[in-house]
Amino acid sequence: MPRAVYNSSFRFLPRAEILSFEEIERLAKIFVSMGVRKIRITGGEPLLRRDLPKLIARLSRLDVDLALTTNGTQLAEMSKDLVAAGLKRVTVSLDSLDQDQFQKVTDSTATVESVLDGIEAAHLAGLRPVKINAVIRQGSNDDSVLALAEHFRGTPHILRFIEFMDVGATNDWRAPEVLSARTMIDQIHKAYPIEPVEAEYPEEVAKRWRYSDGQGELGFITSISQPFCGDCSRARLSAEGKLYTCLFASEGKSLLEPLRGGATDDDLLRLLGGIWSRRDDHYSEIRSQQSQRTERVEMSHIGG
Repeated sequence: MPRAVYNSSFRFLPRAEILSFEEIERLAKIFVSMGVRKIRITGGEPLLRRDLPKLIARLSRLDVDLALTTNGTQLAEMSKDLVAAGLKRVTVSLDSLDQDQFQKVTDSTATVESVLDGIEAAHLAGLRPVKINAVIRQGSNDDSVLALAEHFRGTPHILRFIEFMDVGATNDWRAPEVLSARTMIDQIHKAYPIEPVEAEYPEEVAKRWRYSDGQGELGFITSISQPFCGDCSRARLSAEGKLYTCLFASEGKSLLEPLRGGATDDDLLRLLGGIWSRRDDHYSEIRSQQSQRTERVEMSHIGG
């Protein structure tokens, strides 16, 4: 969330305009009744949401794989509470191990040490596996690929490299700054031989690899060089109750209005079913055909 945009003059939503925990739980139950088996709490930064463990406790009672994505800076102090509430897995964003580079990439005053402490605390608290996501941008942090691989090699954590994506409008995306997963794979393979691993399920986002000597697993998310729109089964619910059927969507469908307007669970079920059955999202597959960038929702608004 660039400080130039999200600064002291930016108007954030008042609490009354965002979903309550009760409303999130109600929608989650309906999603589960439609076949959803995985729920991920994301952001922005979800650990900044007041009383988050209470929401985790509500959702943990559902028959789902419950996970959370975070920048990791609050994990050291919150991991035990999250596990006690029922959280099973966590993904931590870490784009560089170099402090100066990390602060430049994240546009923050956070420290690499605080994130690494959070990763260790999460593991010790029982969140398994801990996954680490690194977005790699050519000319910015591309020298972090091997450094990150070496740091997490031989640990129980799973490091995943993500191609720099054109999400929203504030990350100043340019195609020449995309470092392909193939290039990253080749770079790591030269230092430490790696081999592909079969996907655990058909719509798995990350392409799995492992070190040939058994020192751990890696993942590569290739939405630029190898789009996977056809296998996508994800929906994203924003804080103010809008449903987005694509990470690159420009608009979402409001669920808050019917939710607070007296809609029954059956009404919401029909609404959600209609939205999902009409979806035709394949932006990553047609990216090169776009003559100009269209307005798109920010990743900090709907999560990754």
